[in-house]
Amino acid sequence: MTDPITDMLNRIMNAQAVDHLTVDLPFSNLKYQILEIMEKNSLIKKVEKKGRKTDKTITITLKYEDKDPVINGFKKISKPGQRIYCAWHEIKRVKSGFGLSIMSTSKGLMINKAARKQKIGGEILFEIW
Repeated sequence: MTDPITDMLNRIMNAQAVDHLTVDLPFSNLKYQILEIMEKNSLIKKVEKKGRKTDKTITITLKYEDKDPVINGFKKISKPGQRIYCAWHEIKRVKSGFGLSIMSTSKGLMINKAARKQKIGGEILFEIW
């Protein structure tokens, strides 16, 4: 697998397409931090680590409103073959403010609104709405 973030997002979208309540993923710190941000912004219900050492997994509890998934789609911006960076003043809103983008900055992972507020640029990983 060349892009674990895209794999994670695809697993979430596929699970929501068939109305699953939870999704299990192989553990990585980057994926866990992204999922914590998504949990803080009410895109998923709960994220938790399970297992030890090499058997670590992440269990995500998906969020639905009136039987419709909260996450409607995503768009991967930075890819393994082409990284996309932007300065703080070039950060755009996603879906007129109804979505968010997750960025990797010098101060860690954060959403586009927080990066713009702190005047920090970085690599835009993906947009989600």
